[in-house]
Amino acid sequence: MPSVTIRQLSAETHRALKLRAAHHGRSTEAEIRAILDTAVKPETSVRLGSLLAEIGQASGGGELDIIRDKAISEPMRFE
Repeated sequence: MPSVTIRQLSAETHRALKLRAAHHGRSTEAEIRAILDTAVKPETSVRLGSLLAEIGQASGGGELDIIRDKAISEPMRFE
């Protein structure tokens, strides 16, 4: 796993990180990881299927329906 060294961190910032970590019941290092994870994580994540459905609806495709026909006994052939 990669490591990062932060140089020239002010004493005030270090104290604030230690207090924040204690408040959350974790180590200062764990608190810094949590802060960084939150900072770089997107606010909302869109799943691929939801995005494709939204594109289909926007283009007039309407709702996507799954058709399940149990009468089909052989797969389709593309020859």
